[in-house]
Amino acid sequence: MEDLIVAFLRSGTPLVYVTLAGVIAQRAGIWHLGLEGMMITGACATILGIVLAQSVVVGLLAGAVFCCLLALLFWFVVEVLKANQIIAGLGLTGLGLGGTALALTAIFGSEGAVSASFGLPRLGPAFGAFGGLSVLVAAMPFVVFACWLLLCRTRFGLRLAACGEHPFAARATGVNPGTMRLVALLLGGPLCALGGAELAAGSLQIFSVNMTAGRGFMSFAAVIFGAGHPLGATLASFFFALVGALGIRAQLSYGDRIPSSLLLALPYVATVAGLWLSARMRGGNAASSRELGQQ
Repeated sequence: MEDLIVAFLRSGTPLVYVTLAGVIAQRAGIWHLGLEGMMITGACATILGIVLAQSVVVGLLAGAVFCCLLALLFWFVVEVLKANQIIAGLGLTGLGLGGTALALTAIFGSEGAVSASFGLPRLGPAFGAFGGLSVLVAAMPFVVFACWLLLCRTRFGLRLAACGEHPFAARATGVNPGTMRLVALLLGGPLCALGGAELAAGSLQIFSVNMTAGRGFMSFAAVIFGAGHPLGATLASFFFALVGALGIRAQLSYGDRIPSSLLLALPYVATVAGLWLSARMRGGNAASSRELGQQ
């Protein structure tokens, strides 16, 4: 049971960080389909910072800086150039996936995996079976609470929600929706970097091309499944992570009787099922389509 909980926390923590970035963006009225690209950028920058500078701090700072630059680019394309959010988000994901592969080729001469000699600090033997988890796993509940406090219990959170739901009314009260969306995206940048850092340097200490494997899209689905609420989206992330952990456990126990590809697909099946259930609970896809069309 402890092994299952450890696997659950390891797979769920990166999703939670990236999901919170999506929640903040959604509160501001932006459907952030670029989470995948920002997550893999954070993972790549963290490992490269550790390998090249031999410093975890440098790696984390590099991930945060590059993710914030991508967030700034996304805001400029969506808010200033008035591009479609969905297309711009998918373009950002493509930029992150392709840009990290290009970075590996430019620095190391190939797209092979890059290993670091060390990763994020661990909790240590005092935590028993959980000692191998990184400090970002322990910090995750506090980050979730801080996001809930910021979005649901502060004036800033109310203004952010107003900009997402009623931008014209917010503008009439002196709040600039464009500026608030910029702040929201910039807040999400370090969160995506932390999610990527946990994925690449939390337990594996390695980066490979396309290693996020759709986790950014899972996080986007968790935002929808959790109705854009930080706690609900966090629970949705944990649900997807639990399905993934159970799939890995089933692969170890029943891999000789059940195709491994089917077990590995369980998190993605759960994502599709969660989106379908979310749409049914909110009255179908029509409302969601209208909502997206207004952005």
